[in-house]
Amino acid sequence: MKPLLLDCFSGAGGAGMGYHLAGFEVAGVDIAPQKNYPFEFHQGDALEFIAKHGREFDVIHTSPPCQAYSISRNNGSHKGAVRLIIPTRQVLQETGKIYVIENVFGAPLENAIQICGASFGLGVSGFDLNRHRYFESNVAMLSMTCQHKRGQTIGVYGNGTNSWHRDKFGRCITVAEIREAMGIDWMTRAELSQAIPPAYTRWIGERLLEQLR
Repeated sequence: MKPLLLDCFSGAGGAGMGYHLAGFEVAGVDIAPQKNYPFEFHQGDALEFIAKHGREFDVIHTSPPCQAYSISRNNGSHKGAVRLIIPTRQVLQETGKIYVIENVFGAPLENAIQICGASFGLGVSGFDLNRHRYFESNVAMLSMTCQHKRGQTIGVYGNGTNSWHRDKFGRCITVAEIREAMGIDWMTRAELSQAIPPAYTRWIGERLLEQLR
């Protein structure tokens, strides 16, 4: 049987797909309905679900909301955003299971590793995917070296219509291009803007499987 992984704050399943490709049986939980989530899905409060069911899984991945920690908070657009990393860590530690907490630069993660899309060759039209993410775990992992080439990156945030994309492409980027850059072919534009590329968690998942063995 495949080891079981709980994908919390799952969104539309970018992280979950990576763990699936690594060899896990995946189930997701999110407070919002996720009609495009590709695996078993439970709608509900992630922390409550972990407290009640976390011990039933071999590994628990969490992606708490990042808005309170992201650079964009400086423009006031995320006023009142929730800060869930510390309570998430507490409930994870109580399960005694292997866990991962994913978030952005500036989040209060402990001994986190950095992963970037260029390390996996992600991108589109000659531009590297500009999407650093940081991962804390109670299993030690070596960090990866960023492979971005300065000035040759593409972001997939928001609706893809900002001046940054127009400066690089002379136009807005399309949903098809965002999907190609992320390695995701089943999400909407809004879902893509919040997603983790599956390549990231596939790499992490392979290392967690080594630990489980």
